[in-house]
Amino acid sequence: MRALREVIHDKKFATAYYFFGEDEYLKDEAVRCLIDAAVDPATRDFNLDQRKGPDLDAAGLASLLDAPPMMAERRVIVIKDVGGLRKDARQALDAYLRSPASDTLLVLTAMADGKPDKSLSDRTEAVEFDQLDGAQVPKWIVARATQFGASISPAATELLQDAVGADLSQLAIEIDKLASYCGAREIDEAAVSHIVGVRREETLGRLLDAIANRDVGAAVALVAPILQQPKTGAVFVVMALTTQMLALAVMQARAVPMSRRSAEFFNLLKSGSSNVAGRAWGEAVSAWTRASANWSSAELDRALHVLLQTDLALKSSRISSEEQVLSTAILAMCGAGASRRAA
Repeated sequence: MRALREVIHDKKFATAYYFFGEDEYLKDEAVRCLIDAAVDPATRDFNLDQRKGPDLDAAGLASLLDAPPMMAERRVIVIKDVGGLRKDARQALDAYLRSPASDTLLVLTAMADGKPDKSLSDRTEAVEFDQLDGAQVPKWIVARATQFGASISPAATELLQDAVGADLSQLAIEIDKLASYCGAREIDEAAVSHIVGVRREETLGRLLDAIANRDVGAAVALVAPILQQPKTGAVFVVMALTTQMLALAVMQARAVPMSRRSAEFFNLLKSGSSNVAGRAWGEAVSAWTRASANWSSAELDRALHVLLQTDLALKSSRISSEEQVLSTAILAMCGAGASRRAA
């Protein structure tokens, strides 16, 4: 992706690109940036074609690829869902890629759920767009705010990520609104609370902290407001909780000294794409390090068993509401050994 940004900046394009990976927003954004850099707006109507792979047959694709640019240095062709090309159209594409036109920039994008196409990777400039992890999202938020001509404080960045998560398309919408609302002044925590409709004391991060600290009363009180927030269902909360409790359990099992736990928590988060922290990684690691002494190995084993049963309950037909299921799980995990005050 860094190389692609350099290409766009320098306008030294390859003849064909293949974009694949899990994050559709980043792929679409890269396509828009390529188009803006490679096609003159004055002749865009003549020199830009965007089509869907399943809609093309061999003749239609060949016609697109053979057309020369009009009154411009190059033309751009974007084929989305290239994996959906019919057999004859795919044969036409393979034949074209053996000797691509120098005045055509071809961009092929794959669906997120498809496997990378090795043949296309070998014949094009291939770029993989993985979903950003919890350590990368804050940097993306800051960069996106800068694109809108705004600045955003670290506290506001953290709160925005807590509220929206890693959904880049939704984050972009919220940052756009925040930049318009704040104008020349820095986007602060108060602005995020007002525009996004989230309070610091009612974020998923606060719920995870309360459970890590075995504060049953605070945790149960947060369940209802957290579940009312957009894109924060009970299953996602369970995923974030599972990551948290597994991280604590791994540190216990490995007997990692407290002085090294912060670094080891970061390494653990980086070790798998399925790790869902539910907030910025730095915030999660700090909370986990502080909470490490609150749980024994047996209590962590029990918590993980409870989370497994909760996940199964949430994904099956049920009578109880998500709020009831999640509250019961919190009581089962934290009740034993909780402080008298929290209980």
